[in-house]
Amino acid sequence: MEQWNVWDNETAAWPVANPVVTCASATDAGFPSNFVADPFLYIQEDIFYLFFETKNSVTLQGDIGVAMSKDKGATWHHLGIVLDEEWHLSYPYVFSYQDLIYMMPEGSDKEDLRLYRAVNFPLRWTLEKVILKKPLIDSFIINHQGYFWLFGSDFSSVGAKKNGELEIWYSSSPLGPWKPHKQNPVRNMDKSLGARNAGRPFTYKGELYRPGQDCGGTYGQRIRLFKVKVLAKDEYKEVEVPLGLDEPQKGSNAWNGARYHHLDVQQLTSDQWVAVMDGDRVPSGDVVRRLLIGYSAFGAAIVLVILSGVFLSAIKCNLPLSQCLHFSRKRSDVLQSQEHHLQHCSLFRWLCSHLNNMTSLLGGRIRPNTRTGQSILAIIFVVVVSLTCIGTHYVYGGNGAGEAYSLKGHYSQFTLVTMTYDARLWNLKMYVKHYSRCTSIREILVVWNKGQPPNVTRFDSAVPLRIRVEKRNSLNNRFNVDPSIKTRAVLELDNDIMMTCDNIERGFKIWRDHPERIVGFYPRVAEGRPLRYRDEKYARKQGGYNMILTGAAFMDHKLAFERYWSNDAKIGRDIVDKFFNCEDLLLNFLYANASSSRKTIEYVKPSWALDTSKFSGVAISRNTQEHYQVRSECLARFSELYGDLAANKWSFGSRKDGWDV
Repeated sequence: MEQWNVWDNETAAWPVANPVVTCASATDAGFPSNFVADPFLYIQEDIFYLFFETKNSVTLQGDIGVAMSKDKGATWHHLGIVLDEEWHLSYPYVFSYQDLIYMMPEGSDKEDLRLYRAVNFPLRWTLEKVILKKPLIDSFIINHQGYFWLFGSDFSSVGAKKNGELEIWYSSSPLGPWKPHKQNPVRNMDKSLGARNAGRPFTYKGELYRPGQDCGGTYGQRIRLFKVKVLAKDEYKEVEVPLGLDEPQKGSNAWNGARYHHLDVQQLTSDQWVAVMDGDRVPSGDVVRRLLIGYSAFGAAIVLVILSGVFLSAIKCNLPLSQCLHFSRKRSDVLQSQEHHLQHCSLFRWLCSHLNNMTSLLGGRIRPNTRTGQSILAIIFVVVVSLTCIGTHYVYGGNGAGEAYSLKGHYSQFTLVTMTYDARLWNLKMYVKHYSRCTSIREILVVWNKGQPPNVTRFDSAVPLRIRVEKRNSLNNRFNVDPSIKTRAVLELDNDIMMTCDNIERGFKIWRDHPERIVGFYPRVAEGRPLRYRDEKYARKQGGYNMILTGAAFMDHKLAFERYWSNDAKIGRDIVDKFFNCEDLLLNFLYANASSSRKTIEYVKPSWALDTSKFSGVAISRNTQEHYQVRSECLARFSELYGDLAANKWSFGSRKDGWDV
């Protein structure tokens, strides 16, 4: 979708980005879902129908859902659940035969392979027939060289390697009867080598290709692609070829950063090719793994605290044995419930006795009044704190992904723009490595103001990196019109500011809600006669702000840059060059002066942010008092040129999202 560069202003997607369908979008449409996977396209003229597995978050069962797109995949409308059986369903392979539409989902729990026919496409289907009495996994049917070929995996067969076995059958009709291939199983090898099917096969330039799953590191880790060299009744040969897709570089911040295991490639009537694939941010079983590690750490911390108390004689197991008295009546008169009580009491007395002996033996082994005892207690304290932190991280810390926030069920991307020069190269590498991993960043543009520019190969960037060398050192260069920027949104971010990707994604979400405004992370206030420049602390005391620093702010680059380089702003740009300061204040004035909306700025509070310029001594604001005096003078001059910025002041916490408190 990113390569097509599709723009859809109605959904606030500039341009539209992956993923286009998520379990969240299905849930929001009224079809509760824990995950979506195994997507198959069925295309009728210009309408895309997307069939996929969706795990119902209530029944915890896999069903088959469908969504529809009328704009080649840019936007999707969820139509509902089309197949809901009493057993788990997945892999909804959809195809047409003799003007009828069929679906062959995986339902291996039923131990057979079933073919369904559409009676009212795409929502109503009926069982056509059971075509094979085998629990096949991830099966498809293709018409090739005069025969129909059925590919699937039967992991229940003797000697079959899970995720490494593949079998083939052939027939004169997709309805059967099916005859087994002479070499079955045609593949029975290591699970990482792509034997298990990973989507729809396709023909390109007369050659047949089969996608297969690499399940080596985790289930469905990645897709391998194979060119079928021989497909006959008694022989099958295929060779692996490059898939041609770049591996995601953003880790868990990428929608398919941990795994992608399914691909459906089709050619449109316009000769364009379209592909749909699924992906996940975390490996298979990640949630269970995190909980297991987390609760194990908590348990170990609790056990260590109890043992420490025992060693210090602060905890003693003096359990009340008197509550387990023997009955005085004859055993023959004792009821069955009393017999059970006697058995439990006997076990309880035995346990108490051994615990008392253990605490008596271990008590006093640590003496807190000695140096050795204090050292042991200090080590135990550090270990307990560490285990508690580990447990908290794994149980409550999530998967560590800095995910994007959708708007109207859709995602978008932005360009990160930073301005720097040779004296600040020391932290640019760290800056690029960190921010290039953020989910919604499409490209990083470095505006190089002075000195010898570095080679882009020196940077570890997960997105394209471009260095634009300027002819002269000017702060006005920050807002130079640049037609090569591919997104509507830009994030102007000084290269000495470090914050989390989640903070960046929050700001992007708010800008998409208000694309006509400057949305940033550093509020300021200008007030008084003449205007004086005040910091965030002062603004909070006064209860509001009327400026946003553009050193960390989202904006529409066409709107902002054209305003900044208009004829009306020329005198303001000259003032910026004179003071080598105030370019951000000028843009705030230009927005307030030109916008028809009363509010032209939005504040987003970062959870944390670090200003690395404090460690370098090269920032123009290192002398705070002098810096504020210059900016106050800029305010006075700009107010004469562009109006009174102090007329409006916006309160903190005015939005309902809680990100501007």
